[in-house]
Amino acid sequence: MNEEARGQQDEPELLRDQVQQVLRHRVLVAGGLIAGLLAGGWFAFGSAPTYESSSEVLVRAATINPYAASGISVDKQVNIGSERQTAAGNAVAARAALKLGRGPADVGDLQSHLQVTNPPDTLVLKFSYVAGSPRAAARGANAFAEAYLDYREKQTAGTVATMVKGYQNQLNPLAKQREDLLKQIDRLQGDTEKSTVLAAQANLLSQITQLTNSISELKALDTTPGYVTVTAEPPTGAEGLGTPLLIALGGVVGLALGLLGAWLRMIFDPAARSAETVARALRAPVLGALPKAPEEPLLAPDGALAEQYRSVAFRLAYDRHFADRRRLLVVEPNGEGTTAAAVAVNLTACFAETGMSALLVEADLRRPGLDGRLPEAPGARAGWANGRTAEGNPWPGGRHITVDAGESGTFELVPGTRVPHVARTLTSAATTRLIDQADAPNTTVVVLAPPVLSYADALALVDRVDGVVVVCDPRTTARTALERVRELIDGAGGQVLGAVLHPAGSARRGRRRGAGATAVPARARALPTETVTRDTLSSGTR
Repeated sequence: MNEEARGQQDEPELLRDQVQQVLRHRVLVAGGLIAGLLAGGWFAFGSAPTYESSSEVLVRAATINPYAASGISVDKQVNIGSERQTAAGNAVAARAALKLGRGPADVGDLQSHLQVTNPPDTLVLKFSYVAGSPRAAARGANAFAEAYLDYREKQTAGTVATMVKGYQNQLNPLAKQREDLLKQIDRLQGDTEKSTVLAAQANLLSQITQLTNSISELKALDTTPGYVTVTAEPPTGAEGLGTPLLIALGGVVGLALGLLGAWLRMIFDPAARSAETVARALRAPVLGALPKAPEEPLLAPDGALAEQYRSVAFRLAYDRHFADRRRLLVVEPNGEGTTAAAVAVNLTACFAETGMSALLVEADLRRPGLDGRLPEAPGARAGWANGRTAEGNPWPGGRHITVDAGESGTFELVPGTRVPHVARTLTSAATTRLIDQADAPNTTVVVLAPPVLSYADALALVDRVDGVVVVCDPRTTARTALERVRELIDGAGGQVLGAVLHPAGSARRGRRRGAGATAVPARARALPTETVTRDTLSSGTR
């Protein structure tokens, strides 16, 4: 239950961390925002304004008496769906083109600007026309409405004329036959024959009457197809969202796309990127972040960089694990190890500044480079640094150097040297006795090892120097690499005390310089009281 509650408490922190990581990709976010604003501006200013006007027509069926009640409802007499298709058809568009003074070739273009709709549960057709000017939009809508009514009236009138002609063709033979019967009746003398002919005449008159009535009804039909209930007027404003809203909408869409791109970049980015990610991968705190600085000497002069090193040393002094052992292993996950060398040198100087006896051991025996890059102080060395090792072992029983750190004092350096068997040398008894010098009172030993993921040298030293500080650039170091470093150190019995972050290129020096580098300038002033005092570090490491 406690773990579940702790996980719920960590959710806001994780969300905040993810938001911060997304916002670190400022180029993607700003690029999306700018692209959205430009797209919105292009739609607002680059496209021509359009205007829409509408007219409405009430559709009705042809009838003799529109006010007489009939057995069929009006909506059953008119198929509004078919009428809508007719209104949007080519025949109506051709008539509208004539009214607008356009040719037959423009029929398709006119239809592309027209939209015919039918409001639900009505017999109303709404003609909406879009044009480049308000007047043209109104003229187009009215022209289509009138063209539809003219077409429907002509269609109805043509149907009536066709039916009248058909009835008339049936009536003409009957009228001739009636005239023949009348002549026959005048010639007949017998009552029986006359009565038969009179009966045929009556039947013929009935048919003639029905046809005559049908013709009369058709001629009396009101063929008006409908009425214009709303006449289109020139619109007062253009269609669309307007210039400010289009630009704002483009900015919102662009910002959303930029954030999406930044989120995808964060998801698929293997680099740690942030201090929080480094801390989670190593399961250790971030002790400090070195400021971005130009090429500087290995031993940093007073300034922001020196203060950051003092802050890291201050935090290490109050770490209980380091205070008990006073052994520190400085490594990088991969790379050239140049930044780790600068961190190891400056942390050793910070410990020496507190009055402690500090020893820096360069355990990078594959690419040694500290010898000649640090100023050597004249005078005798400390007795515990006098290499009490087996005879014939070139390292660590070879040359020891007393480094002049300016007002920070001096510290001892055991420079690295190339040996035939690196692993055997690092695990030798002489190396163990040298590192055990940290057991002496008021003494600290800092060991510099090559990158963990490049060589196994650092793992060979972990059982002797179990407190490890990892130096890395979060923008170029993968999360999986940091997790792998932690797993290797834990498996070797060590403990990651924390991480020191640095920007890319802040310590790219030394490897490309010759062995005869110039001496390092001394620090300008002593360690300030508010950062790390000699008493606090001494008390923290006793």
